[in-house]
Amino acid sequence: MCGIAGGVWPFGSDELDKETLRRMTDALAHRGPDDEGAWIAPAESIHLHTDSKARHGVALGFRRLSIIDLSTGHQPLGNEDGSVQIVFNGEIYNYRELRHRLEGAGHRFQTQSDTETIVHLYEDLGLQCFEHLNGMFAIAIWDSKRDRLILARDRMGKKPLFYTIQNGSLYFASELKSLLEVPSIRREIDPGSIDLYLTYQYIPHPHTIYKGIRKLEPGCCAVFEHGQLQVANYWAIDWAFERKITLSDAKAQLKELLSDSIRLRLRSDVPVGAFLSGGIDSSLVVALAQRELSQPIQTFSIGFSEADFDETQFAQQVAEHVGTTHQRFEVTPDALDIVDKLSYQYDEPFSDSSAVPTWYLSELTRRHVTVALSGDGGDELFGGYERYRALVLSQRMQRWFPVKWIQNSGILQRLPDSTARRSLLRRVRRFCEALGQGPVDRYMNWIQIFGEAQRLELFRDDFVPELPDRDPVDFLRNAWRAAGKRDLVSCATSADLQTYMPCDLMTKVDIASMAHSLEARQPLLDYRLIEWAVSLPSQFKLRGRIGKYLLRETFADVLPAAIWNRPKMGFGVPIAKWFRTSLRDRTYDALLSADTKCHQFFREDTIRSLVDAHMSGRENQAYRLWNLLTFELWLRRWNP
Repeated sequence: MCGIAGGVWPFGSDELDKETLRRMTDALAHRGPDDEGAWIAPAESIHLHTDSKARHGVALGFRRLSIIDLSTGHQPLGNEDGSVQIVFNGEIYNYRELRHRLEGAGHRFQTQSDTETIVHLYEDLGLQCFEHLNGMFAIAIWDSKRDRLILARDRMGKKPLFYTIQNGSLYFASELKSLLEVPSIRREIDPGSIDLYLTYQYIPHPHTIYKGIRKLEPGCCAVFEHGQLQVANYWAIDWAFERKITLSDAKAQLKELLSDSIRLRLRSDVPVGAFLSGGIDSSLVVALAQRELSQPIQTFSIGFSEADFDETQFAQQVAEHVGTTHQRFEVTPDALDIVDKLSYQYDEPFSDSSAVPTWYLSELTRRHVTVALSGDGGDELFGGYERYRALVLSQRMQRWFPVKWIQNSGILQRLPDSTARRSLLRRVRRFCEALGQGPVDRYMNWIQIFGEAQRLELFRDDFVPELPDRDPVDFLRNAWRAAGKRDLVSCATSADLQTYMPCDLMTKVDIASMAHSLEARQPLLDYRLIEWAVSLPSQFKLRGRIGKYLLRETFADVLPAAIWNRPKMGFGVPIAKWFRTSLRDRTYDALLSADTKCHQFFREDTIRSLVDAHMSGRENQAYRLWNLLTFELWLRRWNP
């Protein structure tokens, strides 16, 4: 696990010099504290085939977190004649199988690393090599014979990769803060990205907060050749396909796929542990991983003083049942300190508040292990979220009841608000507000932070004309449509896997874990398991009110009944309470002072209304205030 950075430039242009490259990699030191490397070739030193029409210089930089082949896994790494050079962030779990095949084809290896496997696979297959990689990765390959740079990102976007093209030169990095070390790169905020951020709480790919800087999309490779960049998918899943399969066959295939995924992700030359929340997904991963090991696996959970946000009792129950060596971390979050840390580490606005417990859990886990398994992906693959059940219920209600009467009666406005995490009244209110809408808009209503009307009320009049002529909902809408004519649950789960999973969950976990030099691995997100699970009929996922039906049927004997039957909690912190206590003064200072930076985009009176409504207890505006506060602190840190 590492951080990568670099660039290519045409002959006669400004070079990416050694000092700039060093600053870029220094900005990624947290991702790779164990080793560093650089490889620079000026344009005039590149030897090309006679049919090449251009010459480019290249610089590749690297910071290493040692996981596989601790002694000889140095990067940048080249092939036998040095014509192919690579920097690589991530893990290729099937590298041993690929290496065996390549050795049989005559390739000779100098290291035991997964990185060298990619180099030789590229020599054999060219751009098709990425289709054979099972893992998480952001890769940059320089091919001097073809005078081209190739960038690639894993299928689910577990590893980030940013790039920009300016004046014929391309620069790339694992994080924005690294890319911004290049002096010529401008920090011009994209108004459309602000609109997207307020909608989703993250900025969807390929956009970033800055104009001219892009995220490489998951499952894509990009080729920079002859001064032009071509981006294409190397992974194209058929979201509309639904397989015909019996329950017994599905159970057998799920056991085989998940067990193999876990076995691959236990490969490491350093200690491997696991996050254990006490929820179904992390508990199942831990239980199956323990079956593969001869010694107890180390597991870690994090507890808070707020009982509504503490599920460590369930984690302890699973640990005792499975036989792990378990540690529970008790944390009293420092709200003032954590918001500043997050605004620095997340290089663009990101307001998923579950980044807070993920940050603390990663920090404490890293004191004991270097690699941690996690249960990410179970809800999206197997129908675990309440909103999937709500979709089905709301569709039935629209046929049975006069939903317009409910919305127009004023009943919803008279329902009291609540800051309780699982407030029934709050959930009923949100559910009913979306009735009468089409499925995509109804779903969007439940997951968005600011709706369109609320955003327009928030934006300054002189900012609105700067917004692009696009609807932020199209990002979700296009993902939803990819499932074709499948049922609502299949459409919603596939949409979440294309949007929420890479842009929110994978970003949250990657940044929080790598900030502490911890590698997080997600067995449920093996691409083979994803391709198989998304094609399952939805009745294998959601049956009546029972989510994750197939998981329950397949692994019923693996976990205690109390874990299968407990209500879902999620992973959060009491931000609603924070705003009225420890964050109260900070919120007023950040959002309603004379030097508040976001007032150049937003109306002060609208912000004040939100703040006052929450602080008085009339309404729970915690998620919107967290969204605005995160944006303001990001502006102060990165655009002073």
